[in-house]
Amino acid sequence: MNKKYERYINYIVSDIEPPYFKNMEDQYGASENEFELILSKLYEQPVRIDGDYDHQVTIAKNRIYDTNGNQTYAEDSDGSWTKYEYDDNGNEIYYEYNDGYWVKKEFDTNGNEIYSENSNDAWIKKEYDTNGNKIYYETSNGYWAKYEYDTNGNEIYRENSDGVIRDRRYE
Repeated sequence: MNKKYERYINYIVSDIEPPYFKNMEDQYGASENEFELILSKLYEQPVRIDGDYDHQVTIAKNRIYDTNGNQTYAEDSDGSWTKYEYDDNGNEIYYEYNDGYWVKKEFDTNGNEIYSENSNDAWIKKEYDTNGNKIYYETSNGYWAKYEYDTNGNEIYRENSDGVIRDRRYE
């Protein structure tokens, strides 16, 4: 059977003592109490079955959270991991995979993502109006789009670099 299956099962992971919990105070400047709080965020972890049925099982092995509840590290049983960083508003501003791929993001004061770039030298720029509606979008490959909205926040006009124009009216 070659049909691809993907399902998640709750699985309790116990006795987690990954090596990166050692010397955390020296490495990250957090107190023992702060790390107890972070470790208390470990919860029932999903088992991901991805691939041919009963094949390629990956158990979500370790999760670390900051004091705001944001996940800062994830490791699966296959050794793959992801690191995350957040700004003071809880917006994810950086993530990195164990294969070296990373993404950096910037946000405006309203929490709208205004810029992102990745390790493949690709970037995206976005602009928003005072109501939080996206009015401009541009990518590193030359694609762009402009947007306009009515007073109710409905998109009424869109134009892009491919020459596509959408003119919408609402009643």
